[in-house]
Amino acid sequence: MTSSSSPSQDAQRFSASLRADALMEEDVAWSHEIDGERDGDQFDRSDRAALRRVAGLSTELEDVTEVEYRQLRLERVVLVGVWTSGTAQDADNSLAELAALAETAGALVLEGVIQRRDKPDSATYIGSGKAQELRDIVLETGADTVVCDGELTPGQLIHLEDVVKVKVVDRTALILDIFAQHAKSREGKAQVSLAQMQYMLPRLRGWGQSLSRQMGGGGSSGSSGGGMATRGPGETKIETDRRRIREKMAKMRREIAEMKTGRDVKRQERRRNKVPSVAIAGYTNAGKSSLLNRLTGAGVLVENALFATLDPTVRRAETPSGRLYTLADTVGFVRHLPHHLVEAFRSTMEEVGDADLILHVVDGSHPDPEEQLAAVREVIRDVGAVDVPEIVVINKADTTDPLVMQRLLRMEKHAIAVSARTGRGIDVLRGLIDAQLPRPRIEVEVLVPYTHGNLVSRAHADGEVISEEHTPEGTLLKARVHEELAAELQPYALAGRR
Repeated sequence: MTSSSSPSQDAQRFSASLRADALMEEDVAWSHEIDGERDGDQFDRSDRAALRRVAGLSTELEDVTEVEYRQLRLERVVLVGVWTSGTAQDADNSLAELAALAETAGALVLEGVIQRRDKPDSATYIGSGKAQELRDIVLETGADTVVCDGELTPGQLIHLEDVVKVKVVDRTALILDIFAQHAKSREGKAQVSLAQMQYMLPRLRGWGQSLSRQMGGGGSSGSSGGGMATRGPGETKIETDRRRIREKMAKMRREIAEMKTGRDVKRQERRRNKVPSVAIAGYTNAGKSSLLNRLTGAGVLVENALFATLDPTVRRAETPSGRLYTLADTVGFVRHLPHHLVEAFRSTMEEVGDADLILHVVDGSHPDPEEQLAAVREVIRDVGAVDVPEIVVINKADTTDPLVMQRLLRMEKHAIAVSARTGRGIDVLRGLIDAQLPRPRIEVEVLVPYTHGNLVSRAHADGEVISEEHTPEGTLLKARVHEELAAELQPYALAGRR
């Protein structure tokens, strides 16, 4: 297993090692050599190099699926990105994040390269000439996988793989692989499986000559629509696999819908009891689980790895004034989160959409915290939670540059700096949560007999007690409560006794 490193360390490392001389030119004329390092025998060298697939690869998709083929298993990878907009630092940060993702998946990153161009090449993502140069880098480093910093079309995936002669994985498949490793609950595993199948379906193809799409020849070359003689066995095999995958996807959606019903029942129970809910949302590895533990003492897994939390964790907490509320830790977000995952994890992300308050956690020590904030808000919009009040929690304040902290606090209207590790700012945050949670609307003044002390307890737990006095007749209570409790307290209202 490779050791985990921070994105900022990765960015520094890659700033030094990016092969700018190889792949950073805007010119897309591929024929000339870039830096004179080529010794003229690269074609012979590449011919002599053994071009191999993953060990154990079968030509039968029942034995190995496309997703299984793309999975990283402690592999040696070369990263490649296309810089289309923004600054060079933005491009470096994006590739550094890709390196952190690859390491989280268990891969060893050997090299990172970036190409400057207006848009990714429609055929091979980086252009045919640069793909040949990438093949040289793969041979030099002994890599067995290329990871691209973007979502490749099925055509780009196939064409680039045909050039570099090793496995090609895009950013989406990499994130799916990490999710598959980290999913623990039955629902989490089902959601990841569904997202993997959605990703895999348009990318199915036959492996090798025996499963080529067209057999060729066969005496029907003149017919425009082909026929039995021109249909290769791969075409039939792919159709069979697609039908099988669609059937599995339909079954998986039904199972997820049933699990969602169970969570809805729990959520409605909390609603019935009028317990306010707070959702912790934020970029992956921003410290959401650490914050949950600090606020509730929940003991949730905390790991310096991307997407350590996939299954939503709901814990009960209490404000300084004694009000109960629930705190939900949600799956981390990331730039360009695959839409397959947003769809598959929609039921999980509903914890954010149904919350009364969002704690939006951002890593203040990250090289680009503003980009993290924007990426998370994009997903929050996708799940329909734009109207939910938000507190921006700038975490890791103990390691954040003071100038960056000032900039973030100035930019975000409702923001607070905390350190979940040291506890700095946590008490102030608890007070902010107390102030932001919705208040019960109905104010009551009642004299509750001691025989109905449970009503007083509920006023403390579900409402907001303004004053409380114990008298010989019972508890004199002034509080704000919800409609249901107000109706139960009505017989003891002081106004009704006068």
